[in-house]
Amino acid sequence: MAALVHEKVWLDKSIYSDAEKNYYESLSKMDNVASLAGVPNTEINSKIISLEKENCDLKKAINDLRNLVISLQARVDSLENKGDNKPEAPKPKAAAAPVKPAAEAQDSDDGVDLFGSDDEEETAEAARIREERLAAYNAKKAKKPVLIAKSNIILDVKPWDDETDMAALEKEVRTIATDGLLWGAAKLVPLAYGIHKLQISCVVEDDKVSVDWLTEEIEKFEDYVQSVDIAAFNKV
Repeated sequence: MAALVHEKVWLDKSIYSDAEKNYYESLSKMDNVASLAGVPNTEINSKIISLEKENCDLKKAINDLRNLVISLQARVDSLENKGDNKPEAPKPKAAAAPVKPAAEAQDSDDGVDLFGSDDEEETAEAARIREERLAAYNAKKAKKPVLIAKSNIILDVKPWDDETDMAALEKEVRTIATDGLLWGAAKLVPLAYGIHKLQISCVVEDDKVSVDWLTEEIEKFEDYVQSVDIAAFNKV
């Protein structure tokens, strides 16, 4: 045994070498894990920072809104209190109705006062004067001429052919007479192939003479008249 102590040969070296190798490999793996754990994850940290900032901003916005609501509520309460305590304004007194002036006559040139005195109680004398003035006003108004609506009409009377006696045709047309019809000037207007038409004017009272009736009366002269047209129609 003593001889082996001084022996320099290492019989189990391979076992110790493997153990040492495994030890150092284990240390190496632990260092890699530690280094990986020490490296910060930039993307995750940025996201966390962003969320924290958004959370702070949201809390600030909520606080601002809460303060605004409180301020508005306080203002509304103050206005309501002022409105409740405000004394009721006195109601304005109804203004006295103005005295309406007496109605005037519609015609500016009448110059007639229909209502006489302004006394509150009408006396018999005031009533008599008012009746006299009213009668005078009605009499004066009745004397004014009534406006009559009239129309100026120009008719084109066309014959059958160039052999039609236009003078006789005009004479026949002028034989049409009625209340409210007044014949005017007439002339011959050339058409074609030697044919002329009779153009004649007249004034009619609208309430008494119908244009349709007048054209029908002229067309009754069948020996002379082919057709009747209205060339012009104007109110007088």
